[in-house]
Amino acid sequence: MATAPVVASPRSVVFDVGNVLVDWNPRALFARHVTDSARLDRLMGEVLTLEWHTQHDAGRDFADTSAERIALYPDEAENIRRWGAQFDATIGDLLPGMADLVADLDAAGVPLYAITNFSHEFWPPFRAREAALFDRFRDIVVSGEVKLIKPDPAIYALALGRFGLAPGEALFVDDRQDNVEAGERAGFVGHRFADAATLRAALEGLGLL
Repeated sequence: MATAPVVASPRSVVFDVGNVLVDWNPRALFARHVTDSARLDRLMGEVLTLEWHTQHDAGRDFADTSAERIALYPDEAENIRRWGAQFDATIGDLLPGMADLVADLDAAGVPLYAITNFSHEFWPPFRAREAALFDRFRDIVVSGEVKLIKPDPAIYALALGRFGLAPGEALFVDDRQDNVEAGERAGFVGHRFADAATLRAALEGLGLL
């Protein structure tokens, strides 16, 4: 399939959320509750895995996934339940420089959007927590709500349609290369996130700041 044509100067920015706007580090939460390093390694490497959590991002309810996990790992039932009860605590502060960068883009009149892999259950309290940031965004596609997950091409197509953007009209910023490449194939101009300073320089180069 041919890659959609892109223009040289996108007029809007579409952000990923976790590890682009905010720090996401589940291990930091569980390290406060599990002091044995071997047990913590097993918990994060075998029980509370990214593959398991991806089911929430894809739209499954935590009640269902946790019941299945507890059946497999009854000795970690408390920590499995903690994932749901304290998920917001796995999300840290805004990454350095990103609040100012978003504010500067908004002040410059650049339309802001996001596509995030995020549970439909965990998103609302986090969105409310960071209202000052996300109130600057015109729309946010949440994977768990639409039951599509990056890097599925369908979520990018849905986002372009919902945001009212043609191919090439938006810079897509994500920390994962596979997500960036999928976005580029869908018609976004891609940027692999490293830090706010590098992104700011790219935005200045594109004339968005």
